[in-house]
Amino acid sequence: MDEVITAADASSSLRSYSSESSVLPSNLPLLSAFLSLFIAQFLKVFTHWFKERKWDTRRMLSSGGMPSSHSATVTALAACIGLQEGTASSSFAIAVVLSCVVMYDATGVRLHAGRQAELLNQIVCELPPEHPLSNVRPLRDSLGHTPLQVAAGAVLGIVMAFVMKISA
Repeated sequence: MDEVITAADASSSLRSYSSESSVLPSNLPLLSAFLSLFIAQFLKVFTHWFKERKWDTRRMLSSGGMPSSHSATVTALAACIGLQEGTASSSFAIAVVLSCVVMYDATGVRLHAGRQAELLNQIVCELPPEHPLSNVRPLRDSLGHTPLQVAAGAVLGIVMAFVMKISA
């Protein structure tokens, strides 16, 4: 016997499927990661003011600085996956490895690239005005993070994962 599905049946099953698989209300790790990213970027304005005593809202869109938004994002993701699926899950293992790579990169490669950019900018500033490179636009030197900035981002991410899990 062949079963006939009407348009109304298909429409109602599609509605129930789409409401169950909606990304925003149900994907706690994703929400936790993005919320941590936005909070870390927002906090950079205040930590920059505390350190330099001047407001710079461009810090919300820049890399580098306190706290590390990259660390906050990946640790929130990993912690939330661990809380939701357990620490024995493959998803948690992948998220932890990703977190380690991102945080190592922030304190290693990107930090040293930023320091090299600082040095190159200083060298270019000391060139005579007639030198062809004296008018080159300065390199961005705020690329990486100190270990303290990475740790602060990681703590923020873990705290946000717990807050999101408790409030869900």
